[in-house]
Amino acid sequence: MTLGNSNRVAILIAIVACSLTAAAQERHWIGTWATAAQPSQPTPEKYQNQTLRLIVHTSTGGKRVRVKLSNTYGDQPLVIGAAHIARRATDAAIDPASDRVLQFHGEKSTKVAAHSLVTSDPVDLDVPALSDLAISIFLPDATAATTFHLAAKQTNYVSTETGDATGEANFPVAKKIRSWPFLTGVDVEASAHGASIVAIGSSLTDGDGTTVDTNHRWTDILAARLQKAGGRLAELGVLNEGIIGNRLLADSPADATPFGASLGEAGLARFERDVLSQPGVKYVVIGLGINDICFPGSLTPPSAAVTAEQLIAGYRQLIARAHKKGIRVIGTTNAGFEDAFLKLPSGTVTFFTPEKERVRVAVNEWMLKTHEFDGVVDFDKMVRDPSRPTRLLPSLDSGDHVHPNNAGYELQANAIPLSLFE
Repeated sequence: MTLGNSNRVAILIAIVACSLTAAAQERHWIGTWATAAQPSQPTPEKYQNQTLRLIVHTSTGGKRVRVKLSNTYGDQPLVIGAAHIARRATDAAIDPASDRVLQFHGEKSTKVAAHSLVTSDPVDLDVPALSDLAISIFLPDATAATTFHLAAKQTNYVSTETGDATGEANFPVAKKIRSWPFLTGVDVEASAHGASIVAIGSSLTDGDGTTVDTNHRWTDILAARLQKAGGRLAELGVLNEGIIGNRLLADSPADATPFGASLGEAGLARFERDVLSQPGVKYVVIGLGINDICFPGSLTPPSAAVTAEQLIAGYRQLIARAHKKGIRVIGTTNAGFEDAFLKLPSGTVTFFTPEKERVRVAVNEWMLKTHEFDGVVDFDKMVRDPSRPTRLLPSLDSGDHVHPNNAGYELQANAIPLSLFE
């Protein structure tokens, strides 16, 4: 049987169409930036008829993008009058050619129900890796920032009370803030090779101790290393789900003034939302446990003391839950905290005791020797003082004797073998 020219053309068109459909199906969403939702402090920031311009630093790039807004801890609907996304030029200014209107189910405004989250419709936008985006959110009604991320380590901007400024190239700044109200994620469309690495942890993941506006958290440095490596590694997004004061086993202590509930739910409780539900997640790096060890007798009663066995049981729960979803789990050791302190309105709190140190060492030894994680990065080794392993090396100490400085976080990030993600 001989095919005519018309039949050959029809078959060729069908083959091409099938190939294009298959390629489209292979593309999927991954995260390029994220932050963990936290309950507000006892007195939340309030806005009315104002626009927030929130700056985020991407990890991987893409040509289509969508944004997540959270009302997780709000008891009332969150009214979003308008929202835009653009590439940042400098400070609060944007590149006007990159400005895109965000819609929600085809509408320019939306209501985010209490205790829920909304994802915008996708928009076409060239999002470079390791670049700054500006997400602008207009809040027409009196709005309390009941859901936010406290330690952004990033300058963000609040407009004058003049209405919708989401599309303004030169933003009318009335106030600067260093938190991220309501914004919890930016996703990009990726090829079949793309995936997300999620880092869940405490302030040591959040980047406390780094210089504001430098993007020098260890997660940022890891993202830069992946981009430099290129190939499939450059298609990995790095999502930072750290929360200052967060613990593995217990929620934020209710009586820990001035934080209230803002130190977040226990890692075990938020693991589903902040890790397992992230788009394209294939790897998780766990940096929780140090606050469980530190807090008792300092920010919480001595009766809250935890044992190494309790922490290990918590890690095993996270490992099992991640493995059930096909996610590789990477552990990180807890660094020393001798002489660590925290200044509060009520006075200075210290944390170190020999008993706590024994728990820290026992947990680290379990991580390094048992191989229950799919990989372990010895963060402790990278920043400890060789002559006094209970404390940070002074040259890598940000000053509070628990959080590394920029150089310390860089050493930790560079200690992560990229082969873990191949």
